Amino acid sequence: MHPPALEVCAVIYLLAALLPPIGLLLNGQPFSAIFNLVLIAFCAFFGPFFHVLLLVPSAHAVIAVHMKREDRRHREVVEAIRRHGPPQGYR
Repeated sequence: MHPPALEVCAVIYLLAALLPPIGLLLNGQPFSAIFNLVLIAFCAFFGPFFHVLLLVPSAHAVIAVHMKREDRRHREVVEAIRRHGPPQGYR
């Protein structure tokens, strides 16, 4: 049995916010995870001087996860329209 989609969605966003590279890897984005590690190193170095930089890796991960999930959802809708045709009443 699969867990409800809302709980899975919340968990991946929580992972992306708290452990950004792991959240990105589990979402299927290895290159973004590597980039995020570079961001973490950069922001850890400059973060003590510019405190807002400490939020950048988490923000990057949350935005990347959101964009990937929206892309997947869009592909599913397009595939359903290709298989079954457009909805009734659609012009």
